[in-house]
Amino acid sequence: MASTEFLGEGASLARPLPLMGLLICTVIFLKASGLDILDAVENGPYVPRLAGTDGSLIKKPRSDWSDDDKKRVDYNAKAKNIITSALSADEFFRVSNCKTAKEMWDTLQETHEGTTDIKRARTGA
Repeated sequence: MASTEFLGEGASLARPLPLMGLLICTVIFLKASGLDILDAVENGPYVPRLAGTDGSLIKKPRSDWSDDDKKRVDYNAKAKNIITSALSADEFFRVSNCKTAKEMWDTLQETHEGTTDIKRARTGA
């Protein structure tokens, strides 16, 4: 008889892993793909900027982007691709209107873990 010790309490071979397991696996894949890609998920996308005439930072026109700017902007697209590749159709449609990988990730976490207040209420903290 095959061992099922790797399954947690209440888990089943007939049901897929809960999304939280999938999110953990996705984080591992994001890290393996590059820490800059994971950074786009955790902190939001890189936006190339330059100093305006008054000293404030303004968005740099795409025509002025350096090769490094282009590379760093691409991290968000790569992160979005990794996240959406791991999702079911229902989960994909939940985040399909998100503009950034961070927004996708935050939406998925809030949907499946709850807000910070809900998490505190569950733990009694």
